[in-house]
Amino acid sequence: MTSTTTNSGIASRVSGDIGVGLISVGWMGKLHSRAYQALPWVYPELGLRPRLVHAADIAADRVAYARDALGYAKGSSDYRDVLADPDVEVVSICAPNVLHREIGVAAAEAGKPFWIEKPVGRDARETGEVAAAARKAGIATSIGYNYRHAPAVEHARELVAQGALGRITNLRAVFFAGYAAEPRGALSWRFKRELAGSGALGDLLSHVVDLVSYLVGPIAEVSALTSTVYAERPIPPMGSGTHFAVIEDGELGPVENEDYAAALVRFSPTTKGPGAVGTLEASRTIVGPQCGLGFELYGTDGSAVWNFERMNELRLCLGRGGPHQGYTTVLGNAHLGDYARFQPGPAIGMGYDDLKVIEAKKFLVAVTGGERRNSTIEDAHAVAEVIAAAAASAASGAWQAVPAIPGATFGHQPAPTPGPSHG
Repeated sequence: MTSTTTNSGIASRVSGDIGVGLISVGWMGKLHSRAYQALPWVYPELGLRPRLVHAADIAADRVAYARDALGYAKGSSDYRDVLADPDVEVVSICAPNVLHREIGVAAAEAGKPFWIEKPVGRDARETGEVAAAARKAGIATSIGYNYRHAPAVEHARELVAQGALGRITNLRAVFFAGYAAEPRGALSWRFKRELAGSGALGDLLSHVVDLVSYLVGPIAEVSALTSTVYAERPIPPMGSGTHFAVIEDGELGPVENEDYAAALVRFSPTTKGPGAVGTLEASRTIVGPQCGLGFELYGTDGSAVWNFERMNELRLCLGRGGPHQGYTTVLGNAHLGDYARFQPGPAIGMGYDDLKVIEAKKFLVAVTGGERRNSTIEDAHAVAEVIAAAAASAASGAWQAVPAIPGATFGHQPAPTPGPSHG
């Protein structure tokens, strides 16, 4: 490895090797690792060859797994060891929400570009603090809003930007997930405000906000409500159990955040006219949908419909008349996003893991000074402000204005030129 590293990231490079550190070796940490490993054969022309250098987790068996199965050269029980390792040039932060602010700020202060899972902070304040630290350090960042990288979503965004749907007038978007539909599901950290922050707002509606903002533009105002479907859940034994675990006849403890959230939103005006309006919903206790993230976009000249449970399909209506009125189903194909990188022909399904490979590629391209098409800490901060406004509106019953976040790349604003001033 031969490289010159500055506070702005990996500024110049002779070799394409990039030393990777991982903090927290759970499901998402494994997924990040596999995404890095896939880059050389999915995007060989980039010359990027991530090396899995150092992984940290408080659980000894996970550290061993990182070394023995994932292929990391070193393992530690303290994330600070990863940040202090001179061979680590970028870091994946996959720890629980309660640690995101602490680790994100520490990574920035160590000058390590990082890829962090959403929602970054437990609230807008914490997310803003991570964003401020990253800006001060001049490092590249990337956020785990992976659904925006689905080829069908990227194509829908292109159609909106080209004006193929006309002016977007209204939309509906939801994230309906059933991971907490079982009332005997364990009272994991996700249900505790101190550990998770909000519930369905931060965990699920944040994905909805990112998706519609990426497609249409920034949200300016919000009016919201929330509800808790199951006020108590069984307490899991110390050190065991996730929100998927079912506990019979256990002692009950209080659920401290919301199971359901809904919002009316107004988008910022555009050069084409007034901003769109829409409705957003999220539920973690719904019965039926399992990963039902989707949107319906309606414009003056057409509409587009997509749902992650059928992520390789996009329903399109283009034009107000003619013989082909109504929807046409467009199957995944080489004209959509990065589809051709993964499948040789139309209608061969891509999956969730593939979206993380695309996300890893966008992150490392930005880190090495290339085009910035990744979701950044500014984007995450913008989402967090919408979620904060929704929470405030749910408490007060009033509309809340959403503060604009400079540097967010939502909608059709051109991506800033890569450089030290951009996170």
